[in-house]
Amino acid sequence: MNWQPIPEMVDGLPNISGAEAQVGEITRADNPVFLNETNLQLDRLQAVFAIAMHMHQPLIPAGGSDLRTADMISNLDWMMRNPGAGDSHNAPVFAECYARMGDIVPELVHQGRNPRVMLDYSGQLLHGLRKMGRGDVLDRLRGITCDHHLRRYVEWLGTMWGHAVAPSTPVPDFMLQMRAWQHQFAATFGWEALARVRGFSPPEMHLPNHPDTAHEYVKALRECGYRWLLVQEHTVECLDGHELREKHLPHRLVARNSRGEEASIVAIIKTQGSDTKLIGQMQPFHEARTLKRRDIGGISVPPIVTQIGDGENGGVMMNEFPAAYRQAVGQFDTEGVVNVNGTEYLEMLEQAGVAPDMMTPIRPVHQGRVFDRIDQWRPGAADEAIAQIKHEQSDFSMEGGSWTNNISWIQNYENVLTPMNKLSAQFHQVMDNRDVDKNSRAYRNALFHLLSAETSCFRYWGQGMWTDYGQEICRRGSDILAYDQA
Repeated sequence: MNWQPIPEMVDGLPNISGAEAQVGEITRADNPVFLNETNLQLDRLQAVFAIAMHMHQPLIPAGGSDLRTADMISNLDWMMRNPGAGDSHNAPVFAECYARMGDIVPELVHQGRNPRVMLDYSGQLLHGLRKMGRGDVLDRLRGITCDHHLRRYVEWLGTMWGHAVAPSTPVPDFMLQMRAWQHQFAATFGWEALARVRGFSPPEMHLPNHPDTAHEYVKALRECGYRWLLVQEHTVECLDGHELREKHLPHRLVARNSRGEEASIVAIIKTQGSDTKLIGQMQPFHEARTLKRRDIGGISVPPIVTQIGDGENGGVMMNEFPAAYRQAVGQFDTEGVVNVNGTEYLEMLEQAGVAPDMMTPIRPVHQGRVFDRIDQWRPGAADEAIAQIKHEQSDFSMEGGSWTNNISWIQNYENVLTPMNKLSAQFHQVMDNRDVDKNSRAYRNALFHLLSAETSCFRYWGQGMWTDYGQEICRRGSDILAYDQA
């Protein structure tokens, strides 16, 4: 790989654009990344489990006393600067949690153990750590990311740069969010590390279920080179409308739009809830020990139990996880019930003859009810069908599914979503259909504010200061675009 390294920051901004050609070429490569390095053999495995840890800190306009002029800093940085506010006392612990797998994994490997872990860090977190002077955290992760002797134990998952939940993110920005993360990751850890990123972790495990949105989402994932994504079990349904029958096997997520066009991608199912105790106490390992081999298209394979949780949030993950992880890893070797990473597992299945079209097809939840109302595939058909259902059942929702169904990312957040959607429309009006230098500061600055404005935290944390942050970022982004257009 002959591409020159790219800097993490350019003119004070994160490097989130300008190397689209290199990113596209590298992520299109189809060679296996774990198969030639794994020390596992599929026929010797009874069942497997995979754990992923999600890490995120948003960027907020809080680096100063005046909201309209305050520097954009990491929320972790704000916590460090204000140790007496809220749960800011946890900031040093959070920082340690972001770094510690860089020490725990090598420790276990040197003991002759066989650990695995998948890591999901938002682009905002990666940038925020560097900007606040915590490059030591990234340095501690570099070994398990880049060292040829350690990297087979760790898989990085791609995600949205700004931790944007898909159903409330403007569709044209899906690719921008995904490509920005790929730029950020390549700048942080190098092109070779990016070439190994094949799986995708949706923020908040949020899968859009509107047919047109879901189709564009899956299409964007495939165009960005992703081979599979994590999917929460209750956010999907079988094509006959029933719940999943084999949640411990990979499936093929099929997204059909109003025109009848289809896009598909392999889905690894995340089971049960999102309580960090499931990973903190290594529940996936214990569940995997109760399972036996299954068949996919007549081929015997080990089932997989998969969980993801916050890697730093809550007492269990902050305090109990390291000991529980070490203890669990000490109970297995390379046969029977073992720990795997997602791409490693899928590459072993492929080698055994399991192709994606042999996997059970699934679709986003509630789509069956919509498709039953469509008699002709045409633009707008899904919207018409949804309107009919809502007329008959007022509480019917196509907002998408996430780790929890009791939080809406849209309802009652018009004060954030309206300026966010306006900023997105303004961005594309200014930038699309013209020759734009994506390496220019003007473009990167506008993109930075757009992606930052779409961060889910400005809705998740409720009304008040967090919505003020979101509105202020939108205002700045709009001013930047207006100046560029003038």
